[in-house]
Amino acid sequence: MDVPLSCYACGTTAALADGARCDCGEPYWVQTDPSTFEWPDTSERSLWRYRALLPDVTPAGLAAGAGGTPLVRAPRLDDDVGATVHVKYEGANPTGTFKDRGSAVGVAAGAAAGDDAVGTVSHGNMARSMAAHAASAGLDCLVLVPADIPVERLALLARYDPTILRVEGDYGRLYRESLRVGSEAGVRFVNSDTPLRVAGQGTTALEIAESFAPDLPDAVVLPVSSGGHASGVWKAFRDLSAADLVDRVPRLYFVQTSACAPIAEAWARRDDVVTPVEAGETVAYSIANADPPSGNRVLAAASETDGGVLAVDDDAILDARRALASSAGLFVESACATVLAGARRLHDRGDLVAGDDVVLVATGTGFTERDLDAPGVDAETVPLSALDETVARII
Repeated sequence: MDVPLSCYACGTTAALADGARCDCGEPYWVQTDPSTFEWPDTSERSLWRYRALLPDVTPAGLAAGAGGTPLVRAPRLDDDVGATVHVKYEGANPTGTFKDRGSAVGVAAGAAAGDDAVGTVSHGNMARSMAAHAASAGLDCLVLVPADIPVERLALLARYDPTILRVEGDYGRLYRESLRVGSEAGVRFVNSDTPLRVAGQGTTALEIAESFAPDLPDAVVLPVSSGGHASGVWKAFRDLSAADLVDRVPRLYFVQTSACAPIAEAWARRDDVVTPVEAGETVAYSIANADPPSGNRVLAAASETDGGVLAVDDDAILDARRALASSAGLFVESACATVLAGARRLHDRGDLVAGDDVVLVATGTGFTERDLDAPGVDAETVPLSALDETVARII
């Protein structure tokens, strides 16, 4: 399957078979031709209405239902934020998370290429999403998780019957090793910021833009972890600008948890490169990424759009989570609530003002954070040094 790629940092071009990252160290994204794109004239509501800006694949199974999530006007939050608030509710995706957008494209591409298996490195929403989409498309799914993953999360993954490997060792290194091992074993890994995933996740921005067309919101606020979703949203707005469908792009603000905020700390230092940190305990565990693989892309996105990166603490996150439920009727996972906590801070410091239209991207439902009826799960645990041998045996 021929999918052209390019590096946002140095401009190098490549093909999907060449890997996920450029020799300069930065990640590739799918190269598109925005000049051919127009707002689609179709009643289709899924992300596939934007086929012109996606890899040329046909959705397989559950993938056909990804995207098309509601943009909810939340007037009771206006005073809270000091602006006109809209919430893009990604919990309406098939498995309750924005990750379905990237999984849909990644699994569809795998099916189109005749792959037998796909995989991912995740201990949360992305793992669950990939397992569900693979099951629907009839592909095997290999999920690599950290050895200390809570049993409740394993239970959620196990419902879709993937092969789960607990891996001991550095989780950041596991991301990189999985791409190599997968290539050698014939498993297409669709990790947090790989090109196919980023292409799918960028459709969040396309839906927001089309909802506001011909205007755009003044600001979009997203949680950020690996930087894959942020990268896709940034690229999608760039593509719309290149297609002359918008006169400007919104200010993009990205929010982390203060217990693990390598991108926000780099932004505060005015660095162009993110330095890994030691992660602390936080209620927003799904975005506590100490070494984000697309962190540098997030800094570039915030800078180019006159936005920013900030961090909020657990008390602010939990209070925002309660407010989203009680004032907007949206129960979101803790990591999603960072967007409201962040928007409050942006208002306090004058970045959001009366008259601004702001979109808070609530990336997932809160109903998957715990599973009270969790069955037991038997998952093999292996050291990172034995990953090659174990994957070869399993596949």
